[in-house]
Amino acid sequence: MATQAPQQEIPWWQKYLARGVGCGGGIIAMGLGVVNAITFSPLCLVASIWQMLAAFIVISAEAPCCCMFVEFVQRYSMWVESRPHWQKAVFYIIIALPAIVMCPRLSTIFGSGLIFLCGVLYGMMALGRK
Repeated sequence: MATQAPQQEIPWWQKYLARGVGCGGGIIAMGLGVVNAITFSPLCLVASIWQMLAAFIVISAEAPCCCMFVEFVQRYSMWVESRPHWQKAVFYIIIALPAIVMCPRLSTIFGSGLIFLCGVLYGMMALGRK
């Protein structure tokens, strides 16, 4: 396997902005997923479960202190931290889209949109200063 090139130096505020949006957006997405689960549509129920799962994945990667009750979160967070920014960007964007496609309600669009925004911020960090 080829060695990985070191990540470019990015401004500290951009790194903390992406982590803050990931943590705060994940908490909001999880709460809105619970609210969205109160529905009569089975597809929206699946979308709300997907949104809560995506929010848990993002929160456990960006702020492992919020999920100390899960044993493997620290190792998972360190593994995600070692990944390049473009991989995090693609992953966060991909896990945000299915909930919006399944149930395009305001709560789903806003909750998963924050996870999508975190992916966009990591994508901007991957592009660097051009």
